[in-house]
Amino acid sequence: MKTIQVALLFVFTLFISSAIAQSDVPGKTSFAILGGVNFQNLNGKDMSGNKLENDLIIGYHFGVNAQIPVAPEFYFQPGLQFSTKGAKNTASILTSTYKLSYIELPLNFVYKGLLGNGYFILGFGPYVGYGITGKVIYESGSVTSEADIKFKNEVVLGDPLTTAYIKPLDIGGNIFFGYEMAFGLFLQLNAQLGMININPDNYLFPDDSSTLKNTGYGLSLGYRF
Repeated sequence: MKTIQVALLFVFTLFISSAIAQSDVPGKTSFAILGGVNFQNLNGKDMSGNKLENDLIIGYHFGVNAQIPVAPEFYFQPGLQFSTKGAKNTASILTSTYKLSYIELPLNFVYKGLLGNGYFILGFGPYVGYGITGKVIYESGSVTSEADIKFKNEVVLGDPLTTAYIKPLDIGGNIFFGYEMAFGLFLQLNAQLGMININPDNYLFPDDSSTLKNTGYGLSLGYRF
């Protein structure tokens, strides 16, 4: 895990250094604050290879980003944000709602073309997320209970079997488009696709081939200055 974190930090630093070095590119670095709503799900397959039948839940996100010019109309846009994710599953009379909170580092490349008095925005790139808190809520009739979700890469002998476990590291891709007004206010539609399995290894099921991935979309409102 430490090796992965060091590698990601190195790549992030390399991108920043390279972008800042583009001193001959017109424009200047700008910054933004943004926030909005998430519509999230956990997709994948169960141990039998069947597609998971989960429902969307509503979450939220907020954060900041920098916009660094790298070529006319093209920018590198690293950011840092807090985002809530998860899913809802109903089996017979039991409904389970999984709520996960992540710190995310999006590393996007953005095209901004002049359109009217503002700019059309189109962006894409990878993101890296790390789970910090989570809980699962169980509902059956009028009875409700909840438990914390533990972030672990592997469930080992001695771990409570009544606890839900998720891998902390999440890596995926972003794509978004929107419109930014001349004075800095912008609105964008975002989509995310998780690329790695966040279902931890479990000593009880050594041949478990089930998968679990974060997916979702959202709407962001922000201001660039």
